[in-house]
Amino acid sequence: MSNPFTQHLLAEVSDEELIAFIRHWDRLERLIIAVYRSGAAEPGDQTEYEAVWSWLRAAYPRWAAELEPHWRGARAAGQKLTEDPFLRLLSSSAAANYVGDWKAMQYLPAAREAINGYLIQLR
Repeated sequence: MSNPFTQHLLAEVSDEELIAFIRHWDRLERLIIAVYRSGAAEPGDQTEYEAVWSWLRAAYPRWAAELEPHWRGARAAGQKLTEDPFLRLLSSSAAANYVGDWKAMQYLPAAREAINGYLIQLR
């Protein structure tokens, strides 16, 4: 299940590419949180991560320019972002790298804020 506010905003979206991007992002977000909380990446986590990660790495360039104005105003750890949270969260090819990665956990809300901001702009 994705973020309830994102779900609400997606109800008005007909762009299948955008919907697919957000659904994949939801999967990545859930996986990063699960790995962080459990303190380990199970073999199934890595398999799922590789599938979602490779899809998002290929798809993100299509959405980067639209999302940038929205993440530029976001904060992580109380600081205004200076790097793209999507690229930061897609920078690792291994799910295990999110074990103990508190900074990644702080970038997740910034990415979600950018997604929601973009969806609001589309209304």
